[in-house]
Amino acid sequence: MDELDREILSILRRDARKPYTEIAEQVGTSEGTVRNRVERMTDEGVIERFTIATQTGNVKAMIELDVAVDVNTSDLGERVADWEQVDFVWQVSGEEDIVLVVDAADTQSVNQLITKARELEEVVNTKTRLILDEKLG
Repeated sequence: MDELDREILSILRRDARKPYTEIAEQVGTSEGTVRNRVERMTDEGVIERFTIATQTGNVKAMIELDVAVDVNTSDLGERVADWEQVDFVWQVSGEEDIVLVVDAADTQSVNQLITKARELEEVVNTKTRLILDEKLG
């Protein structure tokens, strides 16, 4: 991956629907070059998916899971990623092992997810943080 790839990715992170012609103009290359690079990065797994960010009025939160030492966090992460309202599952270092980033309709829905997580035998503790504001970097 070179500097041009990084510039293209930076633009797509802010607007995944930006036309390749506009990206090409911004980075100083042709539309075909941008298209080929995006296709290559997608094929290579550098770009995992194209997504959207929403302003729905929902409650966004991080539910941090501390799991038992003998737990395979990759397997657990895959299972909880299928839960409705879970946008991202991060395996992290530090006190907690897994972070669920959720977009729920209300605090009651967040609380239901916390309860669901606590009911998992692998989970020994949870910590929740409401996301008050979000900026795209």
